[in-house]
Amino acid sequence: MNQELEQYIKENLKQEEKNTFRFSVSKFFKEEEDSLYEEDREKDGCFYDAENVSRNSIKKEMDDASLPPFLYSKDSPNIEDFIQDNKIYSDFQTTLFQMIDDRNLIDSDVYNKVHMDRRLFSKIRNNKNYHPSKETIILLGLSLELSEEEIEKLLDSASYSLPRNNYYDLIIRFCFMKGIYKLSEVNDLLDQYHCKLLNY
Repeated sequence: MNQELEQYIKENLKQEEKNTFRFSVSKFFKEEEDSLYEEDREKDGCFYDAENVSRNSIKKEMDDASLPPFLYSKDSPNIEDFIQDNKIYSDFQTTLFQMIDDRNLIDSDVYNKVHMDRRLFSKIRNNKNYHPSKETIILLGLSLELSEEEIEKLLDSASYSLPRNNYYDLIIRFCFMKGIYKLSEVNDLLDQYHCKLLNY
C-alpha cells in the first residue's frame, strides 16, 4: 500500500506541475491581451503581434488545461448565467444528512465511529449556518465510508476541496479512493509524509 501511495503521489504531483505551466501561459495571455493583440482583429481570431502565434493555438493550450472559457473569450462572460449553471443547490447540512439517511445510520453511529464530540455534531445537525472545518468534514466522510466522488461532493458543499498539489490532500484523496477509512491507518499514511494528523 505504501508503494502504491508513493506512486500515486508522484504521478499526481507531476501532473500538477504540468498544469502549473499551462496556467502560467493562460495568465500571461489574460493580462497581456490588450498589448499583444492588434486592434484590428480578424474575424476568425487574431494573431500575436510580436510572436506571430495564432490565437487559436493559445486557446487550444488553455483548453488542454481545462481552464474557464472566459480566460480566452473575446466576449464578457454573463456572470448570472455562470452562477446559475454552477451553483450547488444542496448546502452542507442537507448533503451530509442525506448521505447519513441513505446509509440508514443514526447520528451516534456517525460521530462515535470517529470519536467526534457529540456537541460538535449537534451544532452541525441543528445550526444550518454552522460551517465546520475541513478536517471535521473529512472525519465525517471517513465515518460514512464515502467514495472519492462522494467526499468531493461533501467538501464542495462547504466550499472545500482536495487539490492535487500537496501531500496532505493527495493522501486523503488516496484513502477515499482505496477505501481506507480507519483513522489510525489514515494517520499512519499522513505521518509517513510528515503531514498534520487527523485529530480524534
